Amino acid sequence: MRRDAVIMVTGAGGLVGSTLLEHLAGEGFTRLVPVLRRDCDLSDSKSTESLFARTRPTYVFHAAGRVYGILGNMMNQGLSFYDNSMINTNVVEASRRHGVEKITVMGTGAVYPYPPPGVPLRENMIHFGIPHASERGYANAKRAMLAMLEAYEESYGLKWAYIVSCNLFGPRDRFDVKFGHVVPALIRKFHEARCNGGGVEVWGDGSAQRDFMYSRDAAQAFQTIMENVDGPVNIGSGVVYSIREIVDMLGAITGMADRVRWDRTKPNGQEYREYDLSRMRSAGFQCRYSIAEGLRETWDWYCREFDGKPQATQAHAEGVSVSL
Repeated sequence: MRRDAVIMVTGAGGLVGSTLLEHLAGEGFTRLVPVLRRDCDLSDSKSTESLFARTRPTYVFHAAGRVYGILGNMMNQGLSFYDNSMINTNVVEASRRHGVEKITVMGTGAVYPYPPPGVPLRENMIHFGIPHASERGYANAKRAMLAMLEAYEESYGLKWAYIVSCNLFGPRDRFDVKFGHVVPALIRKFHEARCNGGGVEVWGDGSAQRDFMYSRDAAQAFQTIMENVDGPVNIGSGVVYSIREIVDMLGAITGMADRVRWDRTKPNGQEYREYDLSRMRSAGFQCRYSIAEGLRETWDWYCREFDGKPQATQAHAEGVSVSL
């Protein structure tokens, strides 16, 4: 990417978008266009069209979407499909209409079929079956965006990359116990336990295994992919951890390992998810942070932000989060 290019980042208030903006600024990119919900309702085609007409981006990083955790996906299948489909359709169409050189979009590991056709998961397996039932609405909206990008390349020559991400975490995540993803939800639970002297209740039995990646590494991966990779590409740390191992690390970081209680009546989610990272690695990318380092930095950030503050005042309190 040229340093003088206009670069749009949707979802600028979310985990990926905000970290990516910090990273790009640090790399010397000065013409950045952060897009927040107050700037534009991306689910509205006219608003999206107006945004692109005003800013004329050369490159677009599309990280906006309606985001849920396991429970949220199960409770909001239709809403998740509709809103994400509208947002993605409007951004891709506006990119085409306004001559964007390349768009790099945020997909999700949920697009892969369940049960998995093989592990590690390769990009050519996305359409080998239907997604896991718990997140089918969200996953199919993301699959529709992939199909749209493929069609737009064929019909209009639009260049694109579609990032299939492992479980990301970091500062400015959605630290929501009910609807959040596993790491931010755990960090909030540990913080609440530290504040009130109680225990840390964790869903499931800790056996589910995932690849986790720190958001600062993800930001570097996004730039590398925009510059060097086309089509669908997995990103991840390349190391699979059980939820129990993540809980143990947080217990050590916080000094509260003895307060953890497992609720085996709650769901584990998919048992195992591992990604083939050949395409990412062939572009020259490697993570700079260990998972433990990322967890420590995220915990420290969260404590600085929320020590002494009521939980209800948090930016991502209970409910649905829209990263726009």
